[in-house]
Amino acid sequence: MDLYTYQQEVVERALQGDNIIIWLPTGGGKTRAAVYVAKRHLETTPRAKVVVLVNMVHLVDQHYSKEFKPHLDRDYTLVPVSGETEQKDFLGKVIQDSNVVICTAQILYNAMTNDEETKHVELSDITLLIIDECHHTQKESVYNKIMRCYVEKKLKGEQRLPQILGLTASPGQGCTDSGKGCGSRPAGWGPHICANLDSAIVSTKKCTTELKKNVPRPIKRFDIAEKRPEDPFGQHLKWMMQEIHGYMTLPQDFTLRECGTQEYEADVVALEKRGVKENNRLLAQCAIHLRQYNDALLINDTLQMMDAYCYLEEFYNKKSTKAIDGTDNFLLGLFQENKEELRKLAMDSRFENPKMAKLESVLLKQFCPDEESRGILFSKTRGSIHCLNNWVLNNRALQEAGIKAAILTGAGNGNNSITQNEQADTICKFRQGIVNLLISTSVAEEGLDIPECNLVVRYGLLTNEISQQQASGRARAKDSQYSVVTLAGGREQRREILNEHLEELTGKAIAKVQDMSPQEFRAKITELQRQAICSWKAAENQTAEKKSLDTLVPVSGSCVETVSSLWLWAATLKLLRKATMSTSILSLNKTTKLMDKRNSKRVSRIGSPGKISFAIMVTATSTGDLK
Repeated sequence: MDLYTYQQEVVERALQGDNIIIWLPTGGGKTRAAVYVAKRHLETTPRAKVVVLVNMVHLVDQHYSKEFKPHLDRDYTLVPVSGETEQKDFLGKVIQDSNVVICTAQILYNAMTNDEETKHVELSDITLLIIDECHHTQKESVYNKIMRCYVEKKLKGEQRLPQILGLTASPGQGCTDSGKGCGSRPAGWGPHICANLDSAIVSTKKCTTELKKNVPRPIKRFDIAEKRPEDPFGQHLKWMMQEIHGYMTLPQDFTLRECGTQEYEADVVALEKRGVKENNRLLAQCAIHLRQYNDALLINDTLQMMDAYCYLEEFYNKKSTKAIDGTDNFLLGLFQENKEELRKLAMDSRFENPKMAKLESVLLKQFCPDEESRGILFSKTRGSIHCLNNWVLNNRALQEAGIKAAILTGAGNGNNSITQNEQADTICKFRQGIVNLLISTSVAEEGLDIPECNLVVRYGLLTNEISQQQASGRARAKDSQYSVVTLAGGREQRREILNEHLEELTGKAIAKVQDMSPQEFRAKITELQRQAICSWKAAENQTAEKKSLDTLVPVSGSCVETVSSLWLWAATLKLLRKATMSTSILSLNKTTKLMDKRNSKRVSRIGSPGKISFAIMVTATSTGDLK
């Protein structure tokens, strides 16, 4: 099999047996390069076992049928394993009997933590571990849990570990929708992904011209919409929310931020939890309804007013038969009294969302009846892409321009979900030109085998630089466009500018890592790995301690209060060691009080009069460790 020169450059160290991360843009042929490395590994390594990890189920069959099978199937045994196949329950046996296994990361991790012989897999059973979209190897992801096992074994001096080959188009650290964590890279950030994967990161340096020729970057532009001069529909929703605020009594230590924001949504979610915890139904119910109104405001800001109205109407149609008390009557009555006014305002085209008009303009510029254009329109939620699809279908100008839209979401069983077969069918129609506009959630950003597009539009999205890079990589046709539809100075524009800055910082950080001497790089990676192991252990101990303090197993009598003092717990266990473990030991005929000398907290007496019962807290820590 042949590779481009830039692909040959990035796989060179992998062919020598080094752990590396291949960093190439979307469409740069990372998977093809990985197949090449796997083929050479199988040819040169005795008893080679290659495992390819993916982070989404549909990628198992895609990588198997489109990349690995055409080049390896003649000489080697390849097995795709997903949650839909029986092999997932016997992965140890499958790896033993095969040369190449392609599976989701969760299936491998399940096998690593399973003790049954036919199911269990050790990392030492694998000689080459390929990790697709390896930028997900962070925090508590399954990728990182697998690599955590690898790093621990490596630091203990274990030699029989697989070679690692990571693949990514976007090795950034990412950040939250609110922008938290995006402002700057932490000191020494560059090596972190390398430490997690125990790998050096490799990108093309000699063949950048060839890479740019094969994978051109799209022309990026901000398509700025005018602000609404008036928003009577949104203002009426906010007035209704104020009515609810007045009906309930907020806790004195609780404040709500501005309506119509993600921050407000976080506040009312917290308020609902507090109402449930304090058995305050009025507070909890008001919070639930306020969240619906806030969602309607967010929809009004992104889509059409009628979409926001229909969202509320659907919610209240379900609630109308479930009134229990005065709170329900007030909340249902408030909507019923204002329903007609809201509908009237939603139908007034003078106040329609100007972002929708700008989106229409962007699509019309790119799509013409006589041209073969293809595009992807990204939006945040499944609900929003269904609304956008209906808008395209009912927009005469867009239909006359020859736009044939279809929805693409992640496969699932919930509302607004599509099956994996429907997903594949939609992509097939897009490839054939039967569909020329995919309206998609983030599922189309990475991994899926989607043909090159000449237009990518991001609409109403606040995401990190990784998501931005993945989405822009979908616009790979010549002179393709990458459009961000936003208000002047809007959140989307600010985020895109921030993401550009972060992408630049990522490049500089990685360049700095690549310039390190091998000795300096290895020392830095080992230092970071030791720090990570310490952090993981501390977090595990903290979790175990919390469980030990909160989990009680009643031995005699009914439930007891949680004993908060570890000193008291240790004293109790010492007492129990001297006796036979039976429930009779824990029945004392004399009323007793035990006092914790450190914090003067007492163990409450329970059970029948004249009888005290203890509860033993369950913990992973051996009782022998308690002195």
